[in-house]
Amino acid sequence: MSQESFIYSFVARGTVILAEYTEFTGNFPAIAAQCLQRLPSSNNKFTYNCDHHTFNFLVEDGYAYCVVAKESVSKQISIAFLERMKADFRKRYGGGKADTAMAKSLNKEFGRIMKEHMKYIIDHAGEIEKLIKVKAQVSEVKSIMLENIDKAMERGENIQNLADKTENLQKEAQVYRETGTRIRRKMWYQNMKIKLVVLGILLALVLIIWLSICHGFNCTN
Repeated sequence: MSQESFIYSFVARGTVILAEYTEFTGNFPAIAAQCLQRLPSSNNKFTYNCDHHTFNFLVEDGYAYCVVAKESVSKQISIAFLERMKADFRKRYGGGKADTAMAKSLNKEFGRIMKEHMKYIIDHAGEIEKLIKVKAQVSEVKSIMLENIDKAMERGENIQNLADKTENLQKEAQVYRETGTRIRRKMWYQNMKIKLVVLGILLALVLIIWLSICHGFNCTN
């Protein structure tokens, strides 16, 4: 995924946009605002298509989280970004600050955070899609096994057989959970490596500058 995959994003309380972020010019904010006006108030996820872009919304507890993405970006990735942004927003402003904030008053503070979340999701899109697939497989296996148990009960199978089926379900679910844990751990290590590299570069620059200053001072003396 390229850095241009996500075009525009905002967080709104009702129909009042509290923070927004974009690096592009266009009519995306206007279209997104029109969609916001028409969104149902119930907690849900919504996606609209317009001009080879998707307008993705996550509505929860009176707040709406939006991201405009290129049509090539999967809905699952866009929703993953919205979920991540929502969790961070609620963590920062869950104490009531957002309930009284004025329109666009959180732009300066939260706008850069939205940019960081966009970059993270884009950089880890492959791992996130794998994790989403694992969760879907867990859900599918659980549904199938529960359906089989219901059918078995209807046929009057004994309790021991039902217990065996339940145990198999738990084992399969554990395998998928362990797979998801490994993927998340890998993503954490990759993120930490990037931070350490950046820190090392910064330290090297500081050392070079310091040595240059010392050298200049010695030359002067």
